[in-house]
Amino acid sequence: MGKYEQFREEAPVFVYKSYSIEETADTIEVGYEFEFPNLAKFTPGWTFRKPADMTVKGDLTFERLVFSLGMAEAVSYWKAACSPVCRVECGELDSEQIQWWKKLWFLGLGELFFVNGIKADFESFVEIVPTGSFDSSLKETNRQPSGCLVPVGGGKDSALTLETLVNAGMKCRCYSINKRRSIIDTVTTAGLSEDALIISQRHFDRSLIDLNNKGYINGHTPFSSIVAFSAEITAYLNGLKYIVLSNESSANESTVVGQDVNHQYSKSFEFEQDFHNYEEKYLRTGQYYFSFLRPLAEFQIAKMFVSHRKYLPIFRSCNLGSKVSPDIWCGECPKCLFVCLILSPFLSLGSLNDIFGRDMLNDEKMKEYFIELIGQSEHKPFECVGSIDEVNLAVSLAIRKLEKDGEKLPMLFEEYKSRGLYHPETIDMLNEKCCGSFNEQNLLPEEFKNILTKEMERLL
Repeated sequence: MGKYEQFREEAPVFVYKSYSIEETADTIEVGYEFEFPNLAKFTPGWTFRKPADMTVKGDLTFERLVFSLGMAEAVSYWKAACSPVCRVECGELDSEQIQWWKKLWFLGLGELFFVNGIKADFESFVEIVPTGSFDSSLKETNRQPSGCLVPVGGGKDSALTLETLVNAGMKCRCYSINKRRSIIDTVTTAGLSEDALIISQRHFDRSLIDLNNKGYINGHTPFSSIVAFSAEITAYLNGLKYIVLSNESSANESTVVGQDVNHQYSKSFEFEQDFHNYEEKYLRTGQYYFSFLRPLAEFQIAKMFVSHRKYLPIFRSCNLGSKVSPDIWCGECPKCLFVCLILSPFLSLGSLNDIFGRDMLNDEKMKEYFIELIGQSEHKPFECVGSIDEVNLAVSLAIRKLEKDGEKLPMLFEEYKSRGLYHPETIDMLNEKCCGSFNEQNLLPEEFKNILTKEMERLL
């Protein structure tokens, strides 16, 4: 019997027991209670800022939002034992909602199942059993939101979104979960004040780590769904209509060749569309959730981003480096290498070394990640990275530029050529095709589509 079967037998039920909402003058404290009966209890929470003149007392719409964020949070704790039954004792779920959450959990845990060797199937991996209901005295609200809420993570994508919208004269506030230096710097570099940034605080229950240390199941969960629901709450509290993400078309590509395993599932267009429809049918806030950069690939974003040189010293996209203060580029992970590669056609080797603090392209330890990123392995790195095709295009353009300038190729680029992957005769055609592409699978309102296309014409 494997771990998956063993833990499902030991913990046959996971319970989403309750959520709580406590209002102060300027915050809303949200708490959750989850448990594996006779094994572990978890009480994570959130702190949301709110304007002093508003209240959520008796607000059914807000209760739905908080309950839904709890469903997004619950999977992080449920996955420790992957209980076959998840009993939901609060809120309300109809049969269509149950299928919606099952899909998010199943596809969002695709990497966890793959890495842990778990053979799960959609029908039997969990049965979600709702037994709760909302207080009948609660009333649905009808608001008229306006303006944009732009989630900012400190990386190049959200910096490009924010810079483009601010320059177009859009009214923008920014959103982040917890506080990081690169996020604050991105906001102020875009010309906004620090007050434009709305920070919510996520209080993770660290007792889950105790289970992990005892050998219970651990791995990647669909964190971007937590961003989605918490951003919905933040927009609702602050009267903002558009929740403007910065996920690109490259996020749609599977991480594992030939399998439906996507590290970035909750950044994919499939999830974006599902979430948009869920919001419209079940949350009904009047808000509009979409990704501004969805028509673009990572390569296009990188080329547009480097036009805004003021961000180069301050942007950060390293998950490992974000865990230290101030957040840094670790220079040792596949995410750092990917960003280095996708920027390499547009910046000098010296500039790249200045950004990352080291010469990754001559680092032997980066070779395995490089091989994965260029598609010479059975899977890409389990990180938020671009497509294999655009990495190959970026590397080829960088090699051509360096050879034209008579510069010595870094070790990783020599490796690329030695594998017979460099085909200079196709570069211009592929570059033109990539720079001119516009993925029509997107939810951009017409006003935003016009802003983006004008910026593409200017910078690509």
